[in-house]
Amino acid sequence: MGTYINRGNGSFARARKSQIYVDKTGLLAFTNEVLDTEQCYICNSRPRRFGKSMAAGMLAIKKYKSESALNNFREFTMTNPKRLSAYIGFTEEEVQALCKRYDMDFAETARWYDGFSFPQVKHVYNPYAVVNAMLDGGFDNYWTNTTSYESLKEYISMNFDGLKDRIVQMLSGGRCPVDVNTFQNDMTSFRSRDDVLTVLIHLGYLAYDAQAKEAYVPNEEVRSAFAAAVKETDWTPVIQAIRESDRLLRATWNRDKDAVAEGIERVHQANASILQYNNENALSCVIALAYYNAVNEYTVIREAPAGKGYADLIFLPRRHCSRPAMIVELKYNDSAESALKQIQNRQYPEALKEYQGNLLLVGINYNKKDKKHSCLIEEWEKQ
Repeated sequence: MGTYINRGNGSFARARKSQIYVDKTGLLAFTNEVLDTEQCYICNSRPRRFGKSMAAGMLAIKKYKSESALNNFREFTMTNPKRLSAYIGFTEEEVQALCKRYDMDFAETARWYDGFSFPQVKHVYNPYAVVNAMLDGGFDNYWTNTTSYESLKEYISMNFDGLKDRIVQMLSGGRCPVDVNTFQNDMTSFRSRDDVLTVLIHLGYLAYDAQAKEAYVPNEEVRSAFAAAVKETDWTPVIQAIRESDRLLRATWNRDKDAVAEGIERVHQANASILQYNNENALSCVIALAYYNAVNEYTVIREAPAGKGYADLIFLPRRHCSRPAMIVELKYNDSAESALKQIQNRQYPEALKEYQGNLLLVGINYNKKDKKHSCLIEEWEKQ
């Protein structure tokens, strides 16, 4: 057996004296509970900048000698942190307290750094990013100057079957299924698309819904890191779609239905090998990619409960944004007129009855026969 030695607590003392310190000493109770038992072998993995050094400094415990008993390790990972979920990052309550202390907008903090979720803790924030945002007094992407960011560019360029499709789908706000059980904890040898996606989960570039077994891009910080990485790949059609999304937004605000239809059609044609239409859900991914930069102005809600059904996409203006809200309904092999009628007949605008600004209703259809998009845009007249 190995020997446990105490290295001193100088590292934790420095963390405790820092300007921002969030108490995670509850981890000590769990560690003490399993010490000197058959369950003492613990592997608690986290992405870079998720507090590993701080936790190690707090515990001040180290396994000595070579008998590692690796086969006995219990793993607590980003795919299944179990009872240690609250110690992976900052919880919502902890971030709310910091926002109050530093006079920061909590909703904007959540948009940038929330999104990781586990069965035991629904909202987990990147602690390094939150601390820096509080101290800097603003929001930024703190991923792009890490070594894992260089790995991100390498991983998303791998040509595994359907990998690019899945990345674009998640960049567009969607989710994709992933089998995390095939990954063999080898960061250099990949055998499948699922291996790459699982690594991105462990690195913190994707979040994982263990119940649905789906991966997704968790927040604005990670989304912007992905966008930056994509620009350094050969994904030219995707890059072009992101660049043109501002133009599409302006056309929508101006109610230029022909320009909107043409813009969406360009995105679809350029990315046809990635985003193949076969139903309204596939169309939704193309629309989300076409409106990629809308998140700078809006909170984008997919499949939102509204009136007597679910609206495909709702664009709700962010605070201090003077742009109109938008409800977008999609049809596949039907008509834009039918999409608009559905918004009205099912009373989707009722979902925004507390909203006081202008509201645009947008109906978009894709005709399978002639492979053309059509669009209609109306301003909602409040009763």
